[in-house]
Amino acid sequence: MVNVAVLGFGVVGSGVAEVLSTNEKHIGQKADGLICLKYILDVRDFPDSPFAGKVIHDFSIIEHDPEVSIVVETIGGTAAAKDFTQRALRAGKSVVTSNKELVAAHGYELLQLAKEYGVSYLFEASVGGGIPIIRPLNQCLAANQIEEICGILNGTTNYILTRMIRAGLSFDAALREAQANGYAEQDPTADIEGHDACRKICILASLAFGRHIYPSQVPAEGITGVSLADIAYAGAAGKKIKLLGRAFRQNDSAVCAFVAPHLVDLENPLSGVEDVFNAIAVKGNAIGDVMFYGRGAGKLPTASAVVADVIDAAKQRDSRRRLEWGPGGADAAVAPDSVRSPWYVRLEQGSKEELSSRLPQAQFLERAGAGAGELALLTGTDMTRAALDAALSGLKPGSVFRVLR
Repeated sequence: MVNVAVLGFGVVGSGVAEVLSTNEKHIGQKADGLICLKYILDVRDFPDSPFAGKVIHDFSIIEHDPEVSIVVETIGGTAAAKDFTQRALRAGKSVVTSNKELVAAHGYELLQLAKEYGVSYLFEASVGGGIPIIRPLNQCLAANQIEEICGILNGTTNYILTRMIRAGLSFDAALREAQANGYAEQDPTADIEGHDACRKICILASLAFGRHIYPSQVPAEGITGVSLADIAYAGAAGKKIKLLGRAFRQNDSAVCAFVAPHLVDLENPLSGVEDVFNAIAVKGNAIGDVMFYGRGAGKLPTASAVVADVIDAAKQRDSRRRLEWGPGGADAAVAPDSVRSPWYVRLEQGSKEELSSRLPQAQFLERAGAGAGELALLTGTDMTRAALDAALSGLKPGSVFRVLR
């Protein structure tokens, strides 16, 4: 029998307890033995929960219980979660987590600690919720040199953009709807400003390219500036606006990673990913393009991924499950300044003649209800952001209202 302790009894933690209980027989068969939930650590009591008798408030009970071999961390953040994770690993217990913030910031050192103490540190649920992506990258695609990862990594922003596209809701109205439906937090900053997607692309890039990529090295632009006018112009061009996290090797040693809204062609499978669903496209030099799709968040989908890691850790008690990458550093990542792409530009006031002289291959777009003098265009050619800025320099200050890849 394998005893498990769950840290945090919020949405994900309670989902883990539910999955372990509901699917106990099936999980036991997969793990070659019974997996039993022994403790739930939380600062609160849950007298009405069927798991009330398992709730404790002192981590040291778990830390010093030799019968507990796997700790599930669903607290979130990087304070108590990091402390408890380190203490569990040093106590010879494998740790499974859904905590993307902790893995993105401290994954390398925690993986090294797990290696030192001969246990596992697993985090399938930290990216994509219930979508399997960490294990496939580490195992199924191991024979490939990964060339690029690109995906919709945040369900909240994808829901907001979907409602703007399909229902014509403003950004603010779509955000309020997402909050009312439980898809967005009361403070949605981490989602709508791109921080959540940034942490996830850092984890994927670290695993795929072999060095720790820190969130501070990855520029992140959210969707707060996307308007219904941009949605309409994108539609006129046969595209949809999606918030994408991207990572690819820029040269022999450095990785380029960033998060930003993009205009995505309708022929691209990512354009059809709607509502709270996520999708992650991976390009390998042997397999070509593959895509992983599913619900990127939610109680039971995320708990499903966590429990799969618990089963993995239980089966690998005598030979730990190896996930690792090398240390990061200033030379591990480069800014996307040299990345060339076509661009979308919207101006509040502009002249087609002047813009055509600056961007000879520009394709001008139309939308119903456009204000007098409003112009939008696609550059029609690939260029760096610096080259675009140079082409637009000298225009009336403040006339350029939106620039998207």
